[in-house]
Amino acid sequence: MRTHHELPDLKQKKVLVTGGAGFIGSNLIEALLQAGAKVTCLDNFATGHRHNLESALKDTGFKLIEGDIREMEICRRACANQEIVLHQAALGSVPRSIHDPVTSNEVNINGFLNMLVAARDAGVARFVYAASSSTYGDSKQLPKVEDIIGKPLSPYAITKYVNELYADVFARTYGFQTIGLRYFNVFGRRQDPQGAYAAVIPKWVKQFICHESPVINGDGEYSRDFTYIDNVIQANMLAATTENPAALNEVYNVAYGDRTTLNELASWLREELSAYDAAIAQVEILHGPFRTGDIPHSLASIEKARQLLGYNPRFDLKAGLKEACHWYFHHL
Repeated sequence: MRTHHELPDLKQKKVLVTGGAGFIGSNLIEALLQAGAKVTCLDNFATGHRHNLESALKDTGFKLIEGDIREMEICRRACANQEIVLHQAALGSVPRSIHDPVTSNEVNINGFLNMLVAARDAGVARFVYAASSSTYGDSKQLPKVEDIIGKPLSPYAITKYVNELYADVFARTYGFQTIGLRYFNVFGRRQDPQGAYAAVIPKWVKQFICHESPVINGDGEYSRDFTYIDNVIQANMLAATTENPAALNEVYNVAYGDRTTLNELASWLREELSAYDAAIAQVEILHGPFRTGDIPHSLASIEKARQLLGYNPRFDLKAGLKEACHWYFHHL
C-alpha cells in the first residue's frame, strides 16, 4: 500500500465516492481508507473495473453499492448518512460524446442532477465534483484561469459546464456546499489502456510495451497540462476538508501548471520505458490526422487552488511518468 503524503485526518468520516471503480475514483478510495474514512462506492461498472477495488473490498471500512446515477432511488440509497460526496461518476471522453451525445448527456447531466438532489436531501455537508478543463472550449487565453472560458467544443464539454452551473445554483438556492475541480489530463496507475476511448498516456504505454508504434494525432505540437493522479488526490482531500469559507462554492483548476507537447510526451515515454526493455528505444513514433473537437493548447493557472485550498502539486510530468511507467510495466 502506498502512503499518500499530506493526507488530512478523516477518521470515521462517512464519504461516498461515485464512479469509485474507475481510475480516479479507485485511487481516491484507497487514499480515503488510508486516512481513516468510512467509504461507500457507487458504480455501475460501465467504465470502471472490479479489480480496481480489490484492496478496498478487504477493508472493513468499505462498502460497495452497484448501481447507476441515472436512477434517483440508487442515488438516495448511496447518499443516506453520508457527510461528504466525491462525485467522480461520468462518461468521460470527448470522442465518445461526439459519437453518442445522448448517453453522455443522460449520465453527466441527469445523473449529476440526481446526485445533487439526493445529497442535498440527505443533508450531505459537502459535495466535491469532477469538473473538466474541456469547459475552457475555444478560449485562446493561456494559462487558463477559472473565470474566463470560451464556447464548448464537444457534447462532453457542454455536460461538464452544465454541472458547474447546477452546482452554483444549488449553492445559491439551497445553501449547499459544493466545490468543482477542473481536471487537466489526469494520468497514473489504474488508468485503463484498453478500448476506443482510452486516454493517450496508458494507450501509448501499452503500445510501447507491445513494441507497437503509437500514433500522434496531427503534427504533435498540440500541448497539454498533464497531471499525475497523486496531485488530483491531494486536491480532492483539500476540497473535502477545507474550513476556509472563501474556498467554498468555487471551481478550481487541478493541474501541475506546465505544458508538454505530444511529441515531447511520446519521446519521454519511450525513454522511460526503455529502462525496462531496451528494444522499446527502437519503436517508431507515427503521426495521423488531427482529431475533431481537440483544442490545440491547454495550460492551467493553479494560483486560485494554491491560495484558497492550499493546493501544492508534488508531481511534475516527468516524476509522474516515472511512477506510472513503473506501475504499468508490472501490471500490464
